Amino acid sequence: MRKIAVAKGDGIGPEIMDAVLKIFYEAKVPLEYVTVEMGKWVFDKGYNTGMTPEAKQAIETLGILFKGPMETPKGKGVKSINVTARKTWNTYANTRTFQTLHGVDTVFSKAEIPIDITVVRENIEDTYGGVEHMLTNDVALSRRFITRPGSMQVIKYAFEMAKKKKARRITCAHKANIMKLTDGLFLEVFQEVAKDYPELKSDDVIVDDLCMKLVTRPDNFDVIVLTNLQGDIVSDLCAGLVGGLGFAPSANIGDHICIFEAVHGTAPDIAGKNIANPTALLLSGIGMLRHLGFMESAVNIENALLYTLEQGIHTGDFGNKSIPAKSTTEFAQAIINNFGKEPQQGAKALMKDTPVTETHFQLEKNPMLESKDSATEKIIGVDFFIESNEQPVTIANKCLRHGGVKFKLINISNRGTQVWPTGSVYTNLVNQYNVRFESIDDSPMKQQDVLGLYVSLSGDFKICSSELLLLLGDKRAYSLAQGQ
Repeated sequence: MRKIAVAKGDGIGPEIMDAVLKIFYEAKVPLEYVTVEMGKWVFDKGYNTGMTPEAKQAIETLGILFKGPMETPKGKGVKSINVTARKTWNTYANTRTFQTLHGVDTVFSKAEIPIDITVVRENIEDTYGGVEHMLTNDVALSRRFITRPGSMQVIKYAFEMAKKKKARRITCAHKANIMKLTDGLFLEVFQEVAKDYPELKSDDVIVDDLCMKLVTRPDNFDVIVLTNLQGDIVSDLCAGLVGGLGFAPSANIGDHICIFEAVHGTAPDIAGKNIANPTALLLSGIGMLRHLGFMESAVNIENALLYTLEQGIHTGDFGNKSIPAKSTTEFAQAIINNFGKEPQQGAKALMKDTPVTETHFQLEKNPMLESKDSATEKIIGVDFFIESNEQPVTIANKCLRHGGVKFKLINISNRGTQVWPTGSVYTNLVNQYNVRFESIDDSPMKQQDVLGLYVSLSGDFKICSSELLLLLGDKRAYSLAQGQ
């Protein structure tokens, strides 16, 4: 028997989890469940991560967490319980598969346009780092982290998964036309990895163009890999194509720990009424069984689910309204009654269980992700983000006094748009500017030089934050202002 951790979640979580585990039990899946305490109710007991220390230890020991939906308490400054779990255990690839389900009517199923899309979303970085600061009363800053090693992890996983799936196409979606360094790095890594998979058709698309194409011809896409925030949005869009989040399974894959979960809400308004739809959690559980190597169990359960849906059996949130809706437990029992039956469309081929090498083990220290080949790094300037409600020319005149013999003032920008030495009086301003100094003759500098300039400039301005301007090899490692 394989032991896994189970967290039933909040709201409808316990009901749908009990339904899914009953299906697993009746299917004789060789699993043993260790129930762990996670969720809003655990946060309310005083655990600010939403899980008890015993739950954390159990999950890290067992390596697999199967979880129901969980609510993040509003206010109190608490971080999302779901995001905390994914980031704590470095489950770097969020995988969601969206398929046409016969019996779940959508615009595309009625048009006989089949959908089979897998979205692989980077799960750790991007704005989900949650590093934010108020620079002034009017200006908030969120830092966006895109790293080469983090991008490499998720993109390599996406290519390996696409290879096993025998995918027709793998697409990198991005906004590298605007965010040239962050999304540009993600796209660069995608193109590097693609060279190792010449048998796969790989391409890229700007994310807004992707969204338009997904709602017109979703059947043109197969595997899509994206950064965290863009992936979050696109995966929910894809859920809408196949009937909603109630039919969207989710897996969070890491090297040592994996989380399989329903990503829909906790639906507190129907909690305890035995009317919730367990399909998303069941599909997530089927993905977990495949991950664990229980292929035959996964196929038997999935075929029974597909057959059940095809027969028009449904819960109250979908399906033919002229057919009475089933309760949560009745829906689960219908699936159990249909074990051994295959749907007329979309039946999964039977295959024997496959041995799986355990990936989780106890670590003694935090893994350090770092690229082996690093370019020569030089400091050639600094950006200072200052608070001021003065006009650009006034700020420039003050800054010019502080450059000395090592720095020259290059430009001043406001919200990313250059306002000095050239600009327009029609550019609206906020009370936070970026003043950019570079070294005279682009000669390399030391941090002590930058600190000296910081001290001098702070005599005239409140400095909200600063960023070093780096030259990596011969490549400028910072963006230009709009209009510079």
